[in-house]
Amino acid sequence: MMLSRRVLTKEEESETTENEVTKEDQDKINEFSRLHNRSKALEEELESKKKEKEDLEEITTELELADEDEPIQYKVGDTFYAVKLPIAQKLLETSTGETEEEVTRLEDELSSMKEGMDSLKAHLYARFGRGINLEG
Repeated sequence: MMLSRRVLTKEEESETTENEVTKEDQDKINEFSRLHNRSKALEEELESKKKEKEDLEEITTELELADEDEPIQYKVGDTFYAVKLPIAQKLLETSTGETEEEVTRLEDELSSMKEGMDSLKAHLYARFGRGINLEG
């Protein structure tokens, strides 16, 4: 009986040998994990703020049809106040502007975070190849 011996490619060889995980590697893995978890939370917060912005824009459109003589119920915190239409429109404009700024800030923060994750991911995949899974 003759046994066939197959030569492994460099990629297969690096996949089969265990790389020792150094403290630096573990720190990078931990940092990636923290960034990943934080990015998921930011994505949820961003979606919520985008929905809030859409709602504010919809209310702005509805207020254009409102009667100027009728008081508008405007919510501040947990309380509703009866205010005149121009005041409600000004308050709504301010809220919309603040929400837009928050959306922009969250998008910038998320973008920066993803850049950091991509850098860590590139380093860790170069070091461990298929021996590490950073997806999901």
